[in-house]
Amino acid sequence: MTLTDWPRTAADSNLDPAGPATVSGAPQPVSQTTGTVSEAPESPSERESGTEGKSSGMKLTGSQRWATGAIVAAALVLAGIGLYLSFEHVAVFAFERLRFGSIGKGQLFAVGVDVGIMIMIAVDLLMAWLKRPISWIRYPVWLLTAATVVLNAASGAPKGRAWGLMDYVAAGAHGLVPVLFIAVVELGRDAIDRMVRPDRAERDSIPWIRWTLAPKATARIFRRMRLWGVYSYPEMIRRDQELIAYEQWLKRKHDGDLSEATEDELLPMRMAPYGYTVAQALAMPDEQDQAAQKRAEDAERRRLDAETRSEVAQSEAAADRLRAKGKVETVRAEVDGQTGQARAHARAQVSAAERAAALEEAALETAVVAEARAREAEADRKTALEREAEAAADLRTAALERQAAEKRKEAAEADRVAAAEAQAVETRTIAEARRAAAETNRVAAEAERAAAETARATAEANRKKAEEEGREEEALAQIARSKKEAAEAERAAAETRRVTAEIERRAVEAEDTAKLKPRERAVRKVARMILAAGGVDRLPLADIQQELAVASPGTASEYRQEAAELLAGGYTPAA
Repeated sequence: MTLTDWPRTAADSNLDPAGPATVSGAPQPVSQTTGTVSEAPESPSERESGTEGKSSGMKLTGSQRWATGAIVAAALVLAGIGLYLSFEHVAVFAFERLRFGSIGKGQLFAVGVDVGIMIMIAVDLLMAWLKRPISWIRYPVWLLTAATVVLNAASGAPKGRAWGLMDYVAAGAHGLVPVLFIAVVELGRDAIDRMVRPDRAERDSIPWIRWTLAPKATARIFRRMRLWGVYSYPEMIRRDQELIAYEQWLKRKHDGDLSEATEDELLPMRMAPYGYTVAQALAMPDEQDQAAQKRAEDAERRRLDAETRSEVAQSEAAADRLRAKGKVETVRAEVDGQTGQARAHARAQVSAAERAAALEEAALETAVVAEARAREAEADRKTALEREAEAAADLRTAALERQAAEKRKEAAEADRVAAAEAQAVETRTIAEARRAAAETNRVAAEAERAAAETARATAEANRKKAEEEGREEEALAQIARSKKEAAEAERAAAETRRVTAEIERRAVEAEDTAKLKPRERAVRKVARMILAAGGVDRLPLADIQQELAVASPGTASEYRQEAAELLAGGYTPAA
């Protein structure tokens, strides 16, 4: 064996002798146990929920029911005897010494104490039967029982003289029946607990020889078993041995100087007082690193999700702003176009009206002048002939009609020019309005395009998120299936253990009936272990040593040889 080899322990002969693992140079874990630190048994509620479908308790046969009824009747008789013996003494003592005032009040005091004890005992047994035991209720029962014992003993104390030997014997005799009754009650309570909770974990007791030979180390083992819920004494011994072996290996690795060991290598010694095995302590750094990495990954995922949501919200807000701005520009262009068109129409109408008024005024002035000249000619030519007057009048009329025609032509030309100007102004305004509308439409189209791009990015982010959630759901489903399969395997293993325990119990009952010697019982137990292992060669001597608590491999080999011969002779465990 080199300095880096991991030593074997006496508790397990099938350990892996490999060298140190990669965890800070520490050795391969010796412990083959799994689970949490303390591996405490399940609570009553957990055991009930995990054992649905199984029988809630042991079914009694007819003879067993008769025996149980007889035991209960005997216990009630014992209780009646105890009440009868203590009632009179406690009542008299309460009247004479405790000054209750009258013998009736003293009797009520005695009845109250005894009835209170019986009620608490009944509640304790009832709650144990209902699988909801109340552990603290026994302590007031013990206290009140001790009080009745003291009162009974005090009632028989001698007056005016010292106590003698018989006085002490009498005082002890007063407490014998109550103490015996409490012992019977505790026995019944434990029996009820075993019947209604057959799968309840039993805590192993430490052999008294170990307390005698190594009291300090045994006290340390006892403390760790109670603090961290280790119910198996061999398991606790195996943990202690592998811790000692690991410490020796570490000393050899560092030439006896443990100060050179790393923090990870010293974890098993530091965590052992807290219920950790060597394997669990060495695995702590990796488990903590994995947990820290998982927390970091979760935080990064949450940060990325928050950033994605923020970007999506910003893009949507920008798209909304662009849409609102485009609508405002469109309305503004429409209003400006309508206003310009109205203004052009108004200017064209004013210009046409002004030109028509000027032409009418000029025509009116021309007519007045012509008329004045005609009057002057008529006044000067009073002597002219009527025909000349008529001719002159005709000429004036033709001239006036010609002038009027010319004025109408000029007015029509002015109307045409005004209409053309108004149409040109209107066309230019409309063109400007259309250009503004086109610009607004272009801005709105760009906003729509940006919104579409944002929506596409949002859809892509949602798709990726949906794929991630789908993968997470698939992983959760796979974990659920694994847990279900593990539960099924555990249920099958529990059923196998139950059947094995039933066979073991029947075999023990048969051995009790046959009144076998301890060695014969041990040989038969090894034979059953051989059958369970599937052959003699498959049963290690270490298992026999551990099961029968023998230290010598030679003795274990003898047991195995005798068990093989017993099986060859046709031995079959009780089925």
